[in-house]
Amino acid sequence: MCVNPPDISVAVVNWNRREYLRACLASLAAQRGASFETIVVDNGSSDGSAEMARSEFGVRVIANAANKGFCAANNQAFAAARGQFIALLNNDAEAAPDFLANLRRAFDVSPDIGMAAAKVLVWEDPRGVDRMDRIDRIDKAGHLIYPDGQNRGRGTGEIDRGQYDRVEDCLWPDGCAGMYRKAMLESIGGFDEDFFMFADDAELGLRGRIAGWRCLYVPDAVVRHHRGASLDAGSTERIFLIERNRVLLAAKLFPWSLLVLNPYYFALRLASGLVAAAGGKGEMARFPGLANKLRLAWTILRADLAALRLLPRMLRRRREVRRIAKLTPAQIRRLILENRIPVRALVEKSN
Repeated sequence: MCVNPPDISVAVVNWNRREYLRACLASLAAQRGASFETIVVDNGSSDGSAEMARSEFGVRVIANAANKGFCAANNQAFAAARGQFIALLNNDAEAAPDFLANLRRAFDVSPDIGMAAAKVLVWEDPRGVDRMDRIDRIDKAGHLIYPDGQNRGRGTGEIDRGQYDRVEDCLWPDGCAGMYRKAMLESIGGFDEDFFMFADDAELGLRGRIAGWRCLYVPDAVVRHHRGASLDAGSTERIFLIERNRVLLAAKLFPWSLLVLNPYYFALRLASGLVAAAGGKGEMARFPGLANKLRLAWTILRADLAALRLLPRMLRRRREVRRIAKLTPAQIRRLILENRIPVRALVEKSN
């Protein structure tokens, strides 16, 4: 008997988050109006996550012996996917019942739509457990970028009052919850595995935009996300990866006219961050006192040195990107600057 392949393949990467994963898979089991398969890539969990996914939900599981990171694990799912559209859903996110169907419809708008971005809300209810009195806070509604390569979700931290309820073009989808046309991934490649995690979705999304694909933001495709469940928001490991990867992204994808200004924008962001921290705001406020500030500075320096070691490889890949590019350097610069996040908004809000 011939069984038609699913329209959508959903990739869920997991590492030792069994209870989060259970809730995530339950939300996928409740999806309606979409033909899909679910692929869980487990990065060597020791908490029984893979066994739970198989036994309770009957999904496909790719079990890695060790933690390969978000990028490599998703690339494994891309290779195994049978659908013509590939959705990503974090293991610490729960999707509304029409999440997949609403994202999928975005691709019917135009054949150059290569990506679709969801509205990602913060799972935690600011007013507690009373759902009748819920205030929804935005985690990400598409993405914005700063000219030094740092990126931030559009609307991060804002109360959802409908200000992002219009279907519209946006920069790229968040890796927490989004959908990609498989044909786009086949033409530009998957995640850059040197990124491991953080800014990986930015690199893939911007590379897709440079190759001429569009991204559509779909506000009716809603997920709720437990923020910071993968790495603690104040961990130096997280800061290290974010800093290193913003340098790698800029070196690989930015036009030279912006790349030469990178030190200026970086210095401006750091100075603005120190001012914000003095008022108790932003990422730097998570590192109070001189000793913690020095620890943060050392982490940033280590990250920049690590980026420099990978720079020759990024410059080689830069040439590969130019071969698939449909946008000129001037158009790439305009795309970045038109989707630029103001430095004050970047440094005063925690990611």
